[in-house]
Amino acid sequence: MGKTYYLIGSLRNSQIPQVSAALRDVGINVFDSWYAAGPTADDSWKEYEQGRNLTYIDALKDYAAQHVFSFDKKHLDRCDGAILVYPAGKSAHLELGYVLGQCKPGYVLLDEHKDRWDVMLNFATAVYSDLEGLVTHLRGGQ
Repeated sequence: MGKTYYLIGSLRNSQIPQVSAALRDVGINVFDSWYAAGPTADDSWKEYEQGRNLTYIDALKDYAAQHVFSFDKKHLDRCDGAILVYPAGKSAHLELGYVLGQCKPGYVLLDEHKDRWDVMLNFATAVYSDLEGLVTHLRGGQ
């Protein structure tokens, strides 16, 4: 088994399963099991914890948040690199920064409707506008 890439993205990004499948189809190992939580997981967590009268800070320290965090961190730690798939939010960018901080490669795959530009994407190992270019790179091409 070769390198494993943690696929970073939003629970609301319906393209995650397609990107995962396309990468697997060409022999690239990806971890994307976090996506099984579904598009409303974060909202449901917030609503539940607020119903328990917990603040955001208290909820972050509670069991559910700590469990999810530990799950994600475990797999971020074991990966050989990461791919952030746009569109994505704050958590995704923190995860990419964490991977890059471990001196592992971290790539960004832009979406075709990228309205806002951000110079800080230069922290990434490389930025791609299409999946084919990323696959070529990961498989040893330019």
